[in-house]
Amino acid sequence: MFKLSKKVEYGLIAIKHIANEGHIDPISAKEISQQHKIPYDLLSKVLQKLKREKILTSVHGIKGGYRLSKSPRKFTLSEIFNAIEGDNYILDCGTHKNPDSCTLFKTCIISHPLQKVQRGLIKYFNSTKLSEIV
Repeated sequence: MFKLSKKVEYGLIAIKHIANEGHIDPISAKEISQQHKIPYDLLSKVLQKLKREKILTSVHGIKGGYRLSKSPRKFTLSEIFNAIEGDNYILDCGTHKNPDSCTLFKTCIISHPLQKVQRGLIKYFNSTKLSEIV
């Protein structure tokens, strides 16, 4: 079964929390962490990645925190996943370009079928907007 990493799960929880609060006041990492029982240090790193990729903006200071940089209708799930995990977040198998990167490269019998699965998942994530899950 396909499984998202904890970092992606935490990122989606945080984005949903921020989106549900609206665009008025920024939401702190501490608030999200406490309310959803997410490890603060890991959540902070995930939020920083989302900020670096311009999915979130941040406000510094006592009432600081994070906001979505655009409407959830403007982001795809792929953009969120890529911001957190990079562009190989789905399957490692089938993405190798160098025969030395995988010991089974020359004899692998599942690489091509998994590439088809990966293409299907990427197509789905590229066409699904964040607003559909928040």
